[in-house]
Amino acid sequence: METTQQNSGSKSSINRLWRPAAQRNMKNQWSKFNLIRREWVSSSSSARSHATSLVNTYLSHRYMKDMELGVLSDMPDIQTKACMKLLKQQVVHRDNLLSSYKEMVGTVVNMVNTSMSLRCYLKAETNSPLIQFSNSSNDTNDNGDGGGIPVFIFWSISSFEKLAGELVQMFKLELKLKRLLVIDFLSLRSKEDSIIKRLCWTDEIYQGEFDDLSRCNLDCREASESAPSKLDNGQLDPDVLQIYLTAWLTDVNIDKQRVEDIFSEVGEEMHVNLVS
Repeated sequence: METTQQNSGSKSSINRLWRPAAQRNMKNQWSKFNLIRREWVSSSSSARSHATSLVNTYLSHRYMKDMELGVLSDMPDIQTKACMKLLKQQVVHRDNLLSSYKEMVGTVVNMVNTSMSLRCYLKAETNSPLIQFSNSSNDTNDNGDGGGIPVFIFWSISSFEKLAGELVQMFKLELKLKRLLVIDFLSLRSKEDSIIKRLCWTDEIYQGEFDDLSRCNLDCREASESAPSKLDNGQLDPDVLQIYLTAWLTDVNIDKQRVEDIFSEVGEEMHVNLVS
């Protein structure tokens, strides 16, 4: 009986210490969420800017032969030189677009990792007189949820995880859509662009992309996930390109009001301001 009481008292003591540790971790992780979503906005905006520049230079090159150059038409090889310059600019814009897309993938990977770090586990330290906690588990018997007790006022760990999961799902779906757009943007090419290959959903568009996407539980090697492309020999109608750019700007899979509501609700529960 005495041993049972001692164990019960020890568990109660750990639970009392768990709550402030869990609160600190929860605040840290949701602060990361807030930073990550801002990083997404920044990288997505940059990517759209590079995509717009790529589209503009592509269309300028495409219609160069039909342009009225006026007095400049008397200059030798003016159109050829202009086309070569536009081709070089397209290469730069492609590289910049790909770099920004890679940053977007990174933000979603970080968001997924953060959503999996909301729990607070007892950290077993050998010969340590202090009880310590971590957001990663080294004990399969520790669920890291404090037995389901409220972390702050009303919500348990699982309540925070549910909202985090809702948030992550929106950004994963949007990343999936934007990847399709990136593939078509990167595949734009003129007749002179023989080195630009037509990309499809199952291609890795930067080294290590598949590993990054697998961390988001997105498998691009499944051909069934591919949406039909409107590209015809590397060319897209200008109206379609405008729709693509508009779709990018809209963030169709991200309910921006719902995102704000989630951060507002979480902030209210934690008594922290997370609203942008």
